[in-house]
Amino acid sequence: MERRDFLKASAVGAAGIMMPGGVIRAANLASPAARTKKSANGKINMGFIGLGQQAMYLLSGFMSMDDVRVVAGCDVYDIKRDRFVKRVTKHYQDKGEKKVKVDVYEDYQDLLARPDIDAVVIAVPDHQHAIIAIAACKAGKDVYLEKPLTLTIYEGQQLVKAVRKYNRILQVGSQQRSSDEFYHATSLAREGELGKIQRVKVFVGRNDVNRVTGAPMPCKLPHMDVPAGLNWDKWLGPLPTSVYYHSDLDPIISDEHDEQLWGAWRWYTVTGGGLMTDWGAHMFDIAQWALGKDCSGPVEIIPPGFSFYDHLTYKYDNGIIMTEEPYDGMTPGVQIYGENGWIKVSRGKFEASDKKFDMKGSAGDDSVPYETKVGHHRKFIEAILSRVDPNVPVEVGHSSCTVCNLGNIAMQLGRPVVWNPIVQKFMNDPEATKLMHYEYRPAYKNALDV
Repeated sequence: MERRDFLKASAVGAAGIMMPGGVIRAANLASPAARTKKSANGKINMGFIGLGQQAMYLLSGFMSMDDVRVVAGCDVYDIKRDRFVKRVTKHYQDKGEKKVKVDVYEDYQDLLARPDIDAVVIAVPDHQHAIIAIAACKAGKDVYLEKPLTLTIYEGQQLVKAVRKYNRILQVGSQQRSSDEFYHATSLAREGELGKIQRVKVFVGRNDVNRVTGAPMPCKLPHMDVPAGLNWDKWLGPLPTSVYYHSDLDPIISDEHDEQLWGAWRWYTVTGGGLMTDWGAHMFDIAQWALGKDCSGPVEIIPPGFSFYDHLTYKYDNGIIMTEEPYDGMTPGVQIYGENGWIKVSRGKFEASDKKFDMKGSAGDDSVPYETKVGHHRKFIEAILSRVDPNVPVEVGHSSCTVCNLGNIAMQLGRPVVWNPIVQKFMNDPEATKLMHYEYRPAYKNALDV
């Protein structure tokens, strides 16, 4: 039995087990709300909330599983709802079913109100992750939630409370944790093969919007007319109405063509966290895992350009220094330096200073699009059935997302910030504390109540 499978099996039947580098916890099996069984059709009935480009990748993965049935979808854009119905219907008809029923909704609350739905996949823009996931927990649904976990640190804190209060399974879409190259790299670090870790380089990438750092930029897109069929007010959710529609934020699609680009909402301050949260949610997540800092984090964050610091710098309580900077061209990834050597890891690629650290076998099948690999999705289904946390539970997703947000806050303030990862507070810094959240619109004021 592999070490990761042994650790998971060891947690079954336990009320909760804390371990360095992660959390494995069994749900309260005595609670009726925690006992999710397969539905009357013998399958786990699943609904999708958010039907954009990422959801289409996830849909293909989950529909390939024999014990999963996709029964409903929700999106605020009617053409995406139509596409979803066509794809789900065609999938099951191609498997020999003559009558296929799949329902779609504009309001996620209508989908959550269905008692026959066991689990939901949430793939909406980041600013609605927390409110929809908390509502799903209250409705008794298990949740597969795309990364980054939430838009703000406070949202993440509330979501952690909701998952545990309502005894739900939540899997974060940090699929790199289910890939062999990342598992191998982090195991070398955690198990001492590299010796004492000295420093880590993390690179989140750059693009035309974020050319110098991975931080989000002010949204200066011109105002465009809202296309027919898109409920822009529902798309905004808790965001202020001063955020105007632009096709980059919710790309227009047609019956013949899918999205030609990823939604650019992720690059702008009011709607996302830039590359820091988009790719950082993946790469800082791997660094935290390797350092055994899951459910914890750094204690000081220093922005680039402050004093003699050229790069965004994180300091941990054990003396390890982590920077955000390129280390191998412009490929997002992680390089870890130990007293015994170094390793580099990115998607489908692993390198080391010594052959003794090399992987056995391939680092992955590059012919398969990364988002369509179903191993990570499968862990969610297995967790639903066993009622034991998957490999990326809510606490891990929250701590990794917090690292990303801490970097953005330090860069926004232009000065170092001191963070206590145990109590999850800034130390004597009201200015930084204010940036842990923003004021929701009145209609959403109580959306984070648990």
